[in-house]
Amino acid sequence: MGSFFAELARQASANARREVEAYAREIPEFGFLDTNSRARAETLEYALWLRRRTVELSPDSSELSDDDLGCIAAMGEVRATAGVSLDARQRVLRLHTSLMLREINEATEAQRGAGVDELMRMMSWFAPQGERGIRAYSQGFVTALRHRLPYVEQAALLARSLLNGDPISAELASVLGMELPERCAVTVIRVPDRPAGDRDLESDIEALVKTHHAPITWCPGKGSRSGELIALIPLHSATPPASPGPSTAETVQPHSVPGLLPDLVLDLASDLVRDFAQALGRPCAAGTATSPLSEVADALDLARRISRAAPLRRASARLRPHTVSDVFVELAVADAPFVDAWLHAVGRSLQPGPDLLVTLDAYYRHDMHRGATAAALNVHPRTLDYRLRRVRELTGIDPGSTRGVRIFSSVVTRRLSEAWH
Repeated sequence: MGSFFAELARQASANARREVEAYAREIPEFGFLDTNSRARAETLEYALWLRRRTVELSPDSSELSDDDLGCIAAMGEVRATAGVSLDARQRVLRLHTSLMLREINEATEAQRGAGVDELMRMMSWFAPQGERGIRAYSQGFVTALRHRLPYVEQAALLARSLLNGDPISAELASVLGMELPERCAVTVIRVPDRPAGDRDLESDIEALVKTHHAPITWCPGKGSRSGELIALIPLHSATPPASPGPSTAETVQPHSVPGLLPDLVLDLASDLVRDFAQALGRPCAAGTATSPLSEVADALDLARRISRAAPLRRASARLRPHTVSDVFVELAVADAPFVDAWLHAVGRSLQPGPDLLVTLDAYYRHDMHRGATAAALNVHPRTLDYRLRRVRELTGIDPGSTRGVRIFSSVVTRRLSEAWH
């Protein structure tokens, strides 16, 4: 064994202790190492074993054996069984890798820069075997999660791991029987604060996961019973069938214009939104944005902004998630306080009228068709005409004009989104 590897072997015990101390100091979930002597001893034994195997295998570029990988997987399983979170697991892996690289650098400096060939051998071994070790650790971690957590909580973990770019998502998806697609529609359903008497949503979310077979997670809001349901709806791309026929989820292709989503994408997201809204029994607002799986964090940010700009609606056959193309004006208004304040003033000027905001909402949702709007409001067309005339009298703006559509449609959406509450 060369001097470089001999130095690593000599420092193995001290380096293992330093790693255990770093876990206890830098990762809050590992604070138990300061109070649980048995857990600390087991962690130290594992850290020392891994360093000794590194020194034994790397000089000859030998791979980790199946038994080695089994030991690493067992440690991952132990950590998950103890309740270590995905975030803490990622921090453990980063910290361990950082410390190992530091130890390699220290051993090199101790040899006064000698042993370049040995250093190159170590680095050539470290990357591929480190990747195999991380994969084994993750497999063990996920195995424990499968036994410890209900299916719906595993799906929530998968959603969060995808949004955080955690490589463990591939292992979680495999356990759940979900195939990770190249693209997905990130959909956010915003739920305002609900009365204390409303039932919990756990069973409804579980039904959604099982029905739509998609990663779904609930994020509580500031209100005690408000929050957001986040779903990553898979959009599988494939070569379209040779013969003409109806589209399926297996033939969804990336759209060319952002915000203008194909009908099939909206259908997939709309089914989930309607199912959740029906179970919720209260108004909610949904936004969706598509992206490659590697960019879902950005899509989440956009879908969340859309859902906050979108009007709250109850479950209906027409309910669907909004896209950028639906609320692009309101998104811009939200970032321009002086414009928002002006629209708010226009909205207040409509208060003396009878149900004018509700009337304008129905009017624009039915493309300003008098008959359809009157039927939706359950009023006579002449009553609708009176209300529209009243809007013009109160504001000086004709709701059927281009100017009126631009102004009043934004007023209605901002009011129904509860942005002004």
